[in-house]
Amino acid sequence: MSETEALDTHLQELRRGTVVLACLRLLREPGYGYGLLEDLQARGFDTDANTLYPLLRRLEKQGHLTSEWNTDEARPRKFYRTSPAGLRLAEALTDDFRALAEAIATLPKED
Repeated sequence: MSETEALDTHLQELRRGTVVLACLRLLREPGYGYGLLEDLQARGFDTDANTLYPLLRRLEKQGHLTSEWNTDEARPRKFYRTSPAGLRLAEALTDDFRALAEAIATLPKED
């Protein structure tokens, strides 16, 4: 495995959990999949639809998101929103993420 491939693999692992947290926080206001995908990418969370849609379904199944269909427009859209359990999870993950970032900041820097 090349250094570039190794870096890509580790970055993907690192980002996976941050996308969960970002979705839970962004969906405090209702949003649909494609709009959320654009919002994530605009904020620096590099993800794609093949990752996002299964994640949304999993979070809904776990009770962290709720959803409802909006059929007012020509194309029906499923809107997601963070549930109360999801809000609690987002708060806990945010606290843990901050603690990890602070711990990483104490590690020796490269020369």
